[in-house]
Order: sequence, then structure tokens, then C-alpha cells
Amino acid sequence: MTLLDERPVESGSALARRAMIDSQLRVSGVNDLAILAAFAAVAREDFVPEERRAVAYADRAVPLGDGTVLAPALTHGQQLSLAVPSRADTVLVIGKPGAYLAALVGELAGKVVLAAPGAEYGAAGAYSLVLIDGAIEQAPAVLSAVLADHGRVVTGLVERGVTRLAIGRKVQGELAFTTVGEADFAPLPEFAATKRWSF
Repeated sequence: MTLLDERPVESGSALARRAMIDSQLRVSGVNDLAILAAFAAVAREDFVPEERRAVAYADRAVPLGDGTVLAPALTHGQQLSLAVPSRADTVLVIGKPGAYLAALVGELAGKVVLAAPGAEYGAAGAYSLVLIDGAIEQAPAVLSAVLADHGRVVTGLVERGVTRLAIGRKVQGELAFTTVGEADFAPLPEFAATKRWSF
């Protein structure tokens, strides 16, 4: 048992990280010890502009000043909990920005590659896990191509205007998604569905 006075003294950012873990993640069902350790190890404030560091640990998305946002920690925690990354995984993180999610999963997986939406993603079957740091309306065909057989994709999925956390699995060369609940993802325009006219 650790007594309160035996705990190491933490700096301001470390205290903020601990508060985020205890008051945002644990109370919302993100309780896997390895995932929580990843959140404790990665300094969230390093992924926001200097002028936004004071709100880096707030329980909301953080605007980054370039039209993108850093998703709430809970969103990333829910993604990782659903993905269940392991050292056996080779992971592709697609995002704009995506770097914070890549750093988190880097604490858990064997190899991590970060790519912008629409970039070249690599060879066929290269990844056992794809994490998309944002919400998609449709998955491009190249996504199932770079995913290994029995691989999985965890993302936000926009359905009838509502964003939900979803996991996709490669079945007979195609991605099939299952949604598990609403989540706070920023839409990625690169993965928007083609607009159709109706009369």
C-alpha cells in the first residue's frame, strides 16, 4: 500500500495528467492499466501550441489554431480501449494532427506510422491496426488494402449527422464497421461521402 506522503512529488503538468486520468478517463470506463500508463507517460501539452498549453488537459477538444483540433483525451482513451493494441501490432495512425494519438499508441504497440489523410499509407497488408484521429463518413478502398487480414480499424464514423466510435474489421477484403456509442471526433473532410443531388 502506498501512503499519501510516500508518493513522489509531481510537477504541475504531471498533476494535470494525473487529474485527467482520474477525473476524465477512469470515471468514463477507460481503466486498462497499460492505456492509463500511456496517458501518464505522454505529455499532452507538448502537442498543442504554447498559447494553448494552459487548456491542454481540459475535458474538451483543444483548437490548434490551424483549423484542426486535438481530440479530448477521453476520445483517444475510448479508441485505444476498443482497439486493444499490443506489441504484436503494426499500427497506422491517420490524422490531422494525429501526433498525440500516435505517441499514445507508441507506448503500447510494436511499430507506429503516422500519416496525413490522403497520403500514401504503405504496402498492401502492412498494418494490423489502423487508428483514424477523426471522424469519417466513408472509408477509402486503400484503407482495406493496407490492412492485414483480420486487421481492425478504429475511428469516428458519421452516421446521419451523429458521430459514433466504431471498429471496422476486414472481411473478405472489405471493411465492415460496428458502432459502439457516440464520441467526440472532429470530422475529416478528406473522408467525407460524395455529395449527391436529390430532387
